[in-house]
Parts: sequence; C-alpha cells; structure tokens
Amino acid sequence: MMNTTDLPNAQAVVVHDDIEQLGAAVAQRVAELASQAIAARGVFHVALAGGETPRRCYEKLRHLPVDWAHVQVYFGDERCLPAGDAQRNDRMAYGALLGQVAIPSANIHAIPSELGASTAAARYATLLLQVAPLDLALLGMGEDGHTASLFPGNPALGNPALDDHVLAVPVFNAPKPPAERVSLSLTALNTARQKIFLVAGAGKRDALEQILRGEPLPAARIAAAEWHLDRAAWPGSLR
Repeated sequence: MMNTTDLPNAQAVVVHDDIEQLGAAVAQRVAELASQAIAARGVFHVALAGGETPRRCYEKLRHLPVDWAHVQVYFGDERCLPAGDAQRNDRMAYGALLGQVAIPSANIHAIPSELGASTAAARYATLLLQVAPLDLALLGMGEDGHTASLFPGNPALGNPALDDHVLAVPVFNAPKPPAERVSLSLTALNTARQKIFLVAGAGKRDALEQILRGEPLPAARIAAAEWHLDRAAWPGSLR
C-alpha cells in the first residue's frame, strides 16, 4: 500500500497491491469512521455502494467490531427492479454484510425503486432530508467514470438548481440495463462528511486518466474524497 499523487479534487489517493488489500483497508476505515461518528453523535449514517469491489469490502467489514445497533444504512443508488431481485444493490449488501451482522432491520433503508424511478427518488429524498448530511458515502466508479447511477450526460449533473435542493434523483435511459434507476444526487454525495471511492481493475484506468486530464466525469465531481485504488487501476501517469 502506498500514498501517491492526488487526483484532481481528491483529498487523498491510496494505492493497494490488489483488490483484497483494498477491501480490507477500506473496511478498517469504515469501522473507524463508524466508531468516531457514534462516539460524537450517537449514530453512523452510511450510504453503501454496489459493485464487486465494494462487495469485497463488505465481506471484510462483517468481521470487524462495529456497533451495528447505532448504524443507519442507506444506498447510493438502486436499479428499478422488483424488491428482492438478485441484481439489486441492497440484495448484494445484505448477502455480503447486512445479513451477517447484528443490525436491526429498521436501520436498513432500502430505496423503494420497485415503485419506479420518479416516485422512489422523491420518497428517498424526503427520507434523506431528515438525516443529512451522511457521515460516509461509499462509492464505486464505472469504466465510463460514472458513480452511483450518475452517468455521463445525466441531466442532473448539469442542473445546479436541482442539485442544490434534491438529495435523490430519478435516472432514465441509463447506458447499461436496467435503464431506470434511482441515485443519490451530487449534493447528497458531496455534503457527506466523508467520501471514499473503491476502484479496482485495469478497466478503470482510462477513466482515471481522463479525470487526471481534467475531464468532468461524474466521479470527478465528488469533492474531497479518499480514493482507494489497486495497482491494476493506477494510471501510468501517476507512476
């Protein structure tokens, strides 16, 4: 593991030898942040990310000491699929983490995306208003530079007025199925007290190179985040 040159807008960039070390390090970081938040405010509000790299983190986190009774779990995005569908992010998180720890079911706040993108986003935004800011937003990044379900070209990314007032947004015409999704907005993500990216694999290197060149990809618009990369994702220009 090593610290290296920051990406634009990043608080820190840490490169790990492989995805397993990355997952273990971020799991430890989440456990530390949970302990700090609970000590300071009596509760830890965290938004979980979907994807394979976060899943590795969750599988490590379930073995660490966390006061789960004082953790409130949200989700960075969700596919508009029936409740319980195996492709939903909440099902992955339940299998890898939430179903393996002593967290009360009332502390898990799934996005009701089965209701459709617009209705679900409005309901989730109302919920988030009651708890904002989040203590931690865990984030992944796609090969196109998207994060959560904020894809390049998403209208919400170009509408500051919307971002200023809405914490969750409906997503239509996503470039990967399903086309309809719900995502936390840039405001919800950027106002979180801590933001942590987990990015692994050579397929992510091109997007990171674009961010280094100043391209305004969605992931690049998250301010002051910790970026945890594996060596395969680490851009050559940072070597």
